Amino acid sequence: QVQLVESGGALVQPGGSLRLSCAASGSILRINDMAWYRQAPGKQRELVATITPGGATQYSDSVKGRFTISRDNAKNTVYLQMNSLKPDDTDVYSCSADVIRLGIPYQYRYWGQGTQVTVSS
Repeated sequence: QVQLVESGGALVQPGGSLRLSCAASGSILRINDMAWYRQAPGKQRELVATITPGGATQYSDSVKGRFTISRDNAKNTVYLQMNSLKPDDTDVYSCSADVIRLGIPYQYRYWGQGTQVTVSS
């Protein structure tokens, strides 16, 4: 099995900061790209940021300059540092990992259950 577990979601005031973490565990040979998504009730899932194994990153326009994605390959963990938070950032944030498992000759994208981020005064 492969599991991804997010943590760090909380209620914060506008302008505040949070750091989300997502740790992957299981029979993992290699993790390629990892990413953060977010989704509010009744809205489509939005890609927030992606990161390659080597650290190359991409961001959605809505979070550029405010959010930073990073990863610790030794810990199979991806992070999302969120600064200057806005009420519109209120969403469930989920991580994904493109995983190659031991003994399985193809890649599969796994998802975490999500962590709630609420930005409100």
